[in-house]
Amino acid sequence: MVVIRLSRGGAKKRPFYNIVATDSRNRRDGRFIERIGFYNPVASGAAETLSIKHDRLTHWQSVGAQLSPTVERLVKAAGKKAA
Repeated sequence: MVVIRLSRGGAKKRPFYNIVATDSRNRRDGRFIERIGFYNPVASGAAETLSIKHDRLTHWQSVGAQLSPTVERLVKAAGKKAA
């Protein structure tokens, strides 16, 4: 099953997450199919905290991909922020 979830990057104590579409059997930071966006929880100043390619997100959902609970929460927050 394809799942859209976070993949951690960044340094120790400085997390940076890519939002990726991947097979659910792959490791968290392992191989992925497509990078859909990113989430930077420690962004400061004018740095962008969250970026999602909504057209690719809807494409993956239309072919049956499931969102992880955290990504679902971020997508809802991005929707409220945009509106």
